[in-house]
Amino acid sequence: MLVGTGASPATARLPCPQPRTPATWTEVTDVASNEEVAALLQEYADLLSITGGDAFKARAYERAARAVAGHSADVSGLDAKELKAIPGVGASIAGKVGEYLRTGRVAAVDEARERIPAGVRELIAIPALGPKRALILYEELRVSSVDELAAAIGEHRLRGLKGFGPKSEEKLLHGIDLLRSATGRIPVDTALALADDIVARLAAVAGCERCAYAGSLRRRRGTAGDLDVLAAAADSAPLMAAFTGLPLVGEVIGTGETKTSIRTTGGVQVDLRVVPPGAWGAALQYFTGSKQHNIRLREIAVRKKLKLSEYGLFHARSGRRIRVATEEDVYARLGLPWIPPPLREDRGEIEAAGRGELPEPVAEDDLRGDLHTHTDLTDGIDTLEAMVAAAAERGYAYYAITDHAPELRMQRMTKEKMLAQRETVAALDARHRRRRNGPRLLHGTELNIAPDGSVDWPGEFLETFDICVASVHSHFTQPKDEMTRRFLAAVENPHVHVIGHPTTRKAGKRPAVDADWDAIFAACARTGTALEVNAHPNRLDLPDELILRARSHGVKFAIDSDAHSVPDLANMRYGVGIAQRGWLTKEHVINTWPLARLRRFLRAKAA
Repeated sequence: MLVGTGASPATARLPCPQPRTPATWTEVTDVASNEEVAALLQEYADLLSITGGDAFKARAYERAARAVAGHSADVSGLDAKELKAIPGVGASIAGKVGEYLRTGRVAAVDEARERIPAGVRELIAIPALGPKRALILYEELRVSSVDELAAAIGEHRLRGLKGFGPKSEEKLLHGIDLLRSATGRIPVDTALALADDIVARLAAVAGCERCAYAGSLRRRRGTAGDLDVLAAAADSAPLMAAFTGLPLVGEVIGTGETKTSIRTTGGVQVDLRVVPPGAWGAALQYFTGSKQHNIRLREIAVRKKLKLSEYGLFHARSGRRIRVATEEDVYARLGLPWIPPPLREDRGEIEAAGRGELPEPVAEDDLRGDLHTHTDLTDGIDTLEAMVAAAAERGYAYYAITDHAPELRMQRMTKEKMLAQRETVAALDARHRRRRNGPRLLHGTELNIAPDGSVDWPGEFLETFDICVASVHSHFTQPKDEMTRRFLAAVENPHVHVIGHPTTRKAGKRPAVDADWDAIFAACARTGTALEVNAHPNRLDLPDELILRARSHGVKFAIDSDAHSVPDLANMRYGVGIAQRGWLTKEHVINTWPLARLRRFLRAKAA
C-alpha cells in the first residue's frame, strides 16, 4: 500500500512492464496496488468529464475507483471473474483493470490523455473551476498551470471570456489559495494509518516503554503536515535503528541520539523523538501542542514558580526536575484536570478546566447508530444487505439507509424504487426483531436542496420516511443572501430532520459556500433541525470552528459516515475527532441517544 503518495489521480502513472497474459496476475503484484488502480479509474472518470463524455459512464468509473480502493483483496492477484465480483466493476472496467495489470497502461486512458493537455488536468484541481471552464481557459488563453491562471487573473485577462468576470476572478483566486494551502498536507485518514503503523512497529522494540503520535494529528485536525512520533526509553539507540530500518523509509534526513527524521517513500516527513521515561508526560504535552495552548500553560507554570518545557517540568529556582510520567501529572501540577488533545487550541479550554466546566467530548463508542448512508441503489458500492450486515458488526443499535432522491438525476431514483427498497428494509428490520440481533433499521433519504430551497418529493410522501437528510449538491456559487434563504427554507421544512454536509466543502477541491451561518444556526435551534458532522475525511463538515458557533446557538448534531461502501462506515472516527474539536458531548449528538429518544426528536420536527 502506498501511503501519502504525492501523485494525484490525474498524474499517477507507472513504468510500462513487458506485456504478460497469465490466467491471473499474481506474477505482477509489484506492478500496481489497489490505490494505483483506483487512481487510474478516477483519472479516466475525470478525463471523461473534461471531454464532455457520458456523465453516467464517468460516474460508473468513479464508483469503481472507490470500490477498488476499498477492496479487501489485492486486485493484482485477481482474475477477470474475481475482478467483476467487486461491486461496481463490470466487464468493461474489469477488462481495463486487467489490461493495466498486464501492461502497465490502458489504451483508452492514453487516448483520453492525448486529447487533454496536462495543464488542463492540473487546473481542474482548483476549487471553483470545473472541467469545461478549465478547457475554455486553455483554448482561449493558453492557460495551462495554476501559476499561469493566477497571472492571467492579475492581468484581468479572464474578463473578456464569456462566463468569467470580477466575481469569477475572486472565487478562482480563493480556490487557488485553498489548493496551495493544502499542498504538502496529508488527509487525516492517510496520516492516521501511517502514524498507527509506525507507532505499532516501534512499540514492539525492546526497551520501548511508551510510544505515541503527537502534533496536530493527535489534536485531530483535518489534515497533518509532518508527523511527530514520540517514544520513551532509557536507551534510544534501538528505537532509532528500528525507525530508520522501517520498510516505508525512502530517505533518512538526519539522525541523532534524541531525534531522527525520515521521509517515507510517499514523501511524508516523520520525526521521531526519544525521551527519558520520567520526561514522557511533559514531552507528550509539549509536542502535541497547540503552540498557543502551550504558551498559556507555561504562563501558569511561571506563576507557580515552575518551568515547563519539552524537557520536563522543573522547579524554577533550583532547576530540579519534577517527575511527570504522564500528561495528567503535568496538568495536575499546574492545578488543572487533564485536557483532551482535541480541545487544546486556546479557545477557552484552560479557563473552563480551571472552573471545573471542561466538557467530556463525545467518543466513538458513544455512537449508537449512523443516520446517513447509501447503497448501490444510487451511488453506493455495496448492497443494502451488505451495508446492514456491516452496521451490525459495528454493534449499532440502529442504522439509517438514506439513498439519494430524484433531483440528482444521475442517481436515476424513482418513487417506485424507493418504495421497493422500503419493503426490503422492513423485512430486514422484522428479521432483526425476531432474532433480537442487529440494528433497528430506519428508512430515510438524502434530499437535494434546490436553489430556491425546495426539496425532492411532496410533503405527503416525505412523511412516510423515518428520517430525511437534506443537502446542497449544486449551484454552490449563489450569492450569500440567496444561499442563506436556500438553507433557511430547507431548515423550516417540517420534513427535513438533518442538514447534510452543510458547507459542502471538499478538501482541496471545493471551498465552503457563503452563507449567514449564525442565522442558519439560530433557525436550526428553533426548529429542532440537526446539523451533520460529515465524517468523510475529504469533507469533515461542519468544520470545528462552525461547530463551536452552532453549539452556542443550542443546535443538535448528527455525526454520520455518509458511507457509500462498507469500508466507509469506519470513517466515523474522523467525524468524532472534528466533533471533539467543536466541544461536542453525547448530549449534543442525536445518534448517541437511545432509539426511543431519537424517534421523539425526529417526530417533533413535524409536530
